[in-house]
Formats: sequence, structure tokens, C-alpha cells
Amino acid sequence: MADNISLMSQTTYAELLDRARASAFSNDFPDDEGVFVSKTTRGRVYWYFQESSAHGRRQKYVGPETDDLRERIAAHNAARTYRRDQRSLVATLVRSGNLPSPRRDIGDLVAALAAAGVFRLRGVLVGTVAYQAYSPLLGVRLPAALVQTGDVDLAQDANVSAEVADATPVSDVLRQVDISFRPVPRINSARFVSYMAASGLRVDFLTSNRGPDTDEPRTLPAFGVDAQPLRFMDFLIRDPEPAVLLHGTGVLVSVPAPQRFALHKLIVARRRLEDSGKREKDLMQAGALLDALVERRPHELRAAWDEAFGRGKAWRRLIGEGLGLLHPAIRDKVLRTVGASRQVVPGMALRFVPEKAAYDETADGVRFFALCSGPLAFNNQQGVRCLVTRDAVSFIARNRALDRDQCLEVFREYRNLIETTTRTKYLERPVDSVGEVWLAGSDIMS
Repeated sequence: MADNISLMSQTTYAELLDRARASAFSNDFPDDEGVFVSKTTRGRVYWYFQESSAHGRRQKYVGPETDDLRERIAAHNAARTYRRDQRSLVATLVRSGNLPSPRRDIGDLVAALAAAGVFRLRGVLVGTVAYQAYSPLLGVRLPAALVQTGDVDLAQDANVSAEVADATPVSDVLRQVDISFRPVPRINSARFVSYMAASGLRVDFLTSNRGPDTDEPRTLPAFGVDAQPLRFMDFLIRDPEPAVLLHGTGVLVSVPAPQRFALHKLIVARRRLEDSGKREKDLMQAGALLDALVERRPHELRAAWDEAFGRGKAWRRLIGEGLGLLHPAIRDKVLRTVGASRQVVPGMALRFVPEKAAYDETADGVRFFALCSGPLAFNNQQGVRCLVTRDAVSFIARNRALDRDQCLEVFREYRNLIETTTRTKYLERPVDSVGEVWLAGSDIMS
């Protein structure tokens, strides 16, 4: 699961995010890389911009020295220093902070898309490349095995795309990065929603589909491409957040809010027909993010949960079933954070271990055990630690003062009642503890 990253890494990332946002506009109009050099001819100073290439050094004439030109040269050099500093911040986060960075070819591609204005035009980076951005954004170190991919998924709402009074031909941007990019043919359709380079690098375009499932692509006018409509995508890309992909000088992108990403992954995992590695990866990413979100963004997680659950029975069923496939500790932490009961997970049942009961001196009550199972439960069965407090047992015994042996006697006599009440609390009431259930006197009275 995720572990927290250092305060230094979080501060470094915050500085990087501020810088990347400040320079986003200028990145749309990049200047050349090179060195300004001066020459004196007949007592007058002239400036040139010197570049190095495989063919040797090349100088471009800039002009005669003036106060204005010196200011422009100083501004250019300051900008280059600024970019060098940003590159150093990225390197610090990747090397010292041990945070994930994308493959070079993916980083270069996303940087080109950002420079072309894709994210300014409300495109959203989704999928595993977006997941790579969540470690520094949340201040945790997510499992590295979950951030590897060879695909770039780019989404935009089709209605938004039609309303944006601007456009950038994304297919041209892809070919500028790698001339071998070609559309991927689709069965029974002449329209393309994916492009692939000779190296195997693939870009998929996605959009929202609020109606019945369909394979008919929708056009994204702002990007000049078609996109695959997917259900639940509108929930994922609503209210995206700025983040920095740790590549080069840092690439400012838009990614789904991590709480939406995590809940969407639960839905996607349950909708996958095949029991594939993709499904397992979806669940692992959802689990790692949710484990971080209950600590880092509990209020945002609860708001996203309430929105998703308010969308109907199908949403509640898919999220509940997906949650049932996670580790029970993560499941319980999420349910406790959002104020829900374990009944959210369909088919859960509690079976008690017979005769296994003992007095717990530390907890001051009778400890007994159960197994939680269900058709979708993690590892099929989960052990549950149960406890009924001395006060609760005393209430059952009509408020008699009981020693430990008497508590065990009363427990055995009223075990059916205690187990029934325990089952009700564990399954039907909001989760108040992870991996266990305690019965107090108030639970018996209710």
C-alpha cells in the first residue's frame, strides 16, 4: 500500500507545481535553445544566437546592441535558468523522493500535447499515466508496480469540445513527435479512436457517454479526432485537477480528481468481462489510492462517494462489488470515512466460529471470532475479531456485577442473542472500526 513521502518532497512538488502553472502560457510559445554571443565590428557590438547541432555550430544574427536588446537577452537567459531550475526540481523528486516518472517517449508525447494546448482546451489525461501524477499530488509514495504502461489515454467531454472556440489538430501533434503514428483500424467502422507508433506507443481518445452503451465514436472538434464514448467517463473527468508529470522540466497536465479516479476504477474493474490482468491492476490502483485518500482527502472522498451513490442503483452495485474485492482493511477504512455500512458490499455474510471464546483482560470483555464471506469477498473469507464488553454482558444479566468467569457463563447462555446483535452491527450499521466489531451496552439496549 501507499506510504507517505517526506515533507521536503511535498514542498518541492508544491514549488514545482507553482512554477509549472506560472510558465504554462509561455510554454505554448517556446523560444529556441542556444547561447547569445557578441561580436565587435568597427567599434560596434552585435549579438548572435549560437546553436549547436550534429552539423556543427550555427549562428543567427540578432542585431546591434541596444538597451532593449540587452533586456531581451537577459530575459531569455533568465527563462532558460528558470527551466534549468525546474528540471532540477523534477530530478530531485524522482531521484531523492523516489517518485514515478513516465517513460521518456510517453513523457515527450505528453509534453508535446501540453505545448499544443490540449490541456488548455480541457483535455484530461486519464489511465495509468494520470495515476503516475498522484504520488506527489497526494504526498504519498504509491506502489511502483502500478504505474507502468505503454498507452496514453486522453479524454474530453464531446459537448465541451464542441463549445470550445479553439482547436488544435492532435493527430498532427502525434506525427510531429513520431512520424510513424498511424490510426488503428476498427472492426466495422471507418472512424479511428486510437493511434499507434511503430514503437508500439499507443494513444486512445475517450469521451463521455451518458446514454446506453455504444461503440459509435463521437467527434471531438477541439482536437480534430474521434473518440470512444464510455459510460461513467463524465464522472471521472468532471472537475479535473492540475498536476505535474515528472518529466523534463515538469509537464503541467490535467488529471481526474484522485477520489473520482479511485471510485471509477472500482466501477471499471467490475464491468470488465474478462478476469484479466487489467482488472487486477484497476483494483490495485483503486486500493492504493483509497488507502491514501482516507488520510489525505477524507472530505473530498466522501463528497465523491455521495455523488456516485446518488446516481442510481447500478452505480451503487458496481462500487459496492468493487469495494468487496479490495483488502478488507482498506474496504473498512473507506466505509468508515464515507459513513456507510458493510451492506454496501452485496452478499456479505458473517459466520461465527463456535466455542472459540475467551475473556480479554485488556479490552475488559469476552472475545470471540467470526468469518466474513461473500461471492466477491477478498480472498473469499476474512477473519473478524468480535468483542462484547463487560458492561454489555452485565446489561444482559439484568445489570448484575459480574467477574470474568460469570461473564463467560452469561456469554455462553446468551450467545445467540449476542451473535445476532453482532451480525447486525457489523453488516448493517456504519463502520466504526477496521477489521473488528465491539458490542457495548448501548448496542444491546438498541
